[in-house]
Formats: sequence, C-alpha cells, structure tokens
Amino acid sequence: MSLSKKFQHILDGKKVDTPLVGTVTTSGILDLMDISRASRPEADRDPVKMAKLASSLHTVAKFEVIRIPFDVTLIGEALGCQIDFGTKARTPSIITHPFENNPADFDVPTDLLGRGRIPVVMEAISLLKSYHGLQVPLVAGIEGPADLASYLCSIKSFLKLTIKEPETARNIIEKCIDACITCANAYLLSGADAVVVGDALSSPEMMGPDAFRRIVKPALIRFNKSISGHSILHICGETDSIMPDILECGFSAISIEENVKDLKYMVDCAHRSNTAIIGNISTADTLYRKTAEDVRKEALQCLDANIDILAPGCGMAPETPLENIRAMVKSRDEHVEKMFRFKKGPE
Repeated sequence: MSLSKKFQHILDGKKVDTPLVGTVTTSGILDLMDISRASRPEADRDPVKMAKLASSLHTVAKFEVIRIPFDVTLIGEALGCQIDFGTKARTPSIITHPFENNPADFDVPTDLLGRGRIPVVMEAISLLKSYHGLQVPLVAGIEGPADLASYLCSIKSFLKLTIKEPETARNIIEKCIDACITCANAYLLSGADAVVVGDALSSPEMMGPDAFRRIVKPALIRFNKSISGHSILHICGETDSIMPDILECGFSAISIEENVKDLKYMVDCAHRSNTAIIGNISTADTLYRKTAEDVRKEALQCLDANIDILAPGCGMAPETPLENIRAMVKSRDEHVEKMFRFKKGPE
C-alpha cells in the first residue's frame, strides 16, 4: 500500500499494518535547510524553496507525512496583522493586532486567498504534488479560530472577551472560522491530503474547558461540515479534560502533545470514536535536547500505546538534530519487527 493510501486509510478510521511516521506540526529545522539549500525566512515566502525544504523531510529525514507551511501566522497576516519574519533559526511571529481596540469591526475580505503568503502555500502544494517520485502525504497547516482571534485582538483582549462579553467573542470566532474554511478548502483544492488546524489558545490552560465548549467547539463543528477533505486538530497542552468535546467536532485525527496526562486514555477515546491519534514525542525536551536513544525509548512508548501516526508532539525547534528525527523512523521499524516476531511466535 502506498504511503498516501495508508494515510487516507488511517484518517478514514481503517486499520493499517504499520503506523506511519511524520509530522503535522511545524518542522523547519536547520539541518534540513542546509542540506536542501532552502533556508528560512526565504522558504516561508518562496514557493519553490518552501517545497524543497518540505520535501527534504521525506527524502532526507525519511518522514512519511510532511507538512507546509513552517509557521502558523499566514491567515493573520492576510487579515492585516504585521509579521516579524524572523531568521533562519527564529520563526515568524505576529507583532500587531489590528482589531485590538475595535474587535467587532473585523470582517473576512472577499480576496483573502490572494493576500499575503496564502498564494505561496497553494503554489508550493501544487509543486510538491507534481514532484516526480515524491509519493508522500502532504498536510497543510492553518491557525485555528482562537489563535486567529488572539492575533487580531491580542491574547489578553480576546480572553477577556470570552469572560465578560462571550457573545462578542463568539461572533469573532465565527468570522475567524469563515477565514479558516476558505483557506482550508483552497489548500485541499491545491492538492493537500489533509488540513491541520493548530489552535494553541484553545488549550485548557489558556482558555479553559467551559469557554472552549461554548465559544470554539461550535465553530470547529461547522468547519468540518464545510470543508471538502480530511482534517486534523492540534491543541497544545493537557487536552485530556476536553477530549470528549474535541472528538465531537468531527476531525479525522487529533494531534496531541507530550503534556497530556494519560496517553492510553487519549488513544482509547479516539479509537472508540473512529478517530486517529497523532503524536506525541516531546519536542522541547526529547527531540531537541536529548539523544537518539532517548527518542527511541519515547517513540516505542507511543507505539506501544497504539498511536496511529508517530510524530512530534508539537512544532519542532529549528535546532532539532536530524539524527533525532531519523531515530523516529528507526524506532517504528524496530517496533514493527518486534510485533512481527511476536505474532509469528517461536520457530
């Protein structure tokens, strides 16, 4: 079975013989920039360099699922936020909040898909899909509605609205999800195999479970009813407390961070809902700071928990060693060999 077919099977809730290894979170690392000769921040704005850097995740790092873009500020930029494009080792960030003083005035422009770097990602998707021999699943990332609202209004102002003016916060989220739907469908039409929604502000440590259920969850449900392909949700932090709500949103897969309290609980909940689980090797600690052997141990724990796609728990630091990324694939192969021997039994 091809990698793309296996990926589709996993997101359809079907069983496959071996888990995939890859990333659905941001993944621009320095080693791959040097090898591919496609460095950021140029690779964040040039479709050819974006495609070259992304393809190196497969051709060099051996990942079986790759992702573009390498940051989560594109829709915010297209809606008027000013961006610090960073450096080779520092990702782009939001530096202005155009609707902080008048959040109710925000509307989604009709020419959204022609703004900022959204056309760059659409072209890079098309390039990756046309590369001869690059038969690998490609996911396209977008910022989620709560993150987008915080870009437009500032984190402090938006979180205050969720408490003092929840109806205003809900209206902003609904407009943000309109932008997410438009962008997601454009990426899917360009050839992406799935879209991944990254929504860090929806974390229970940030927004709180009640606000997520009342304000964000309805928008995410509408998102999945409005797009034309598979979707993945990534929320940072300990998402155990909102997992039942997340699963009601209709995503094909859930990407989880290493900070979840109970990995087995998360996997079991998802599988009972016919939803795949992606993750959750520590990015800030294991992949970034530790050795390939440490990666191996953590990866085998994830695989023993029956995870569907072995992946970093969140976005990877640019300084993450290539050796540690490759260790993920080697660990999956070791796990598969061990399971084969177990099923085969003694000679």
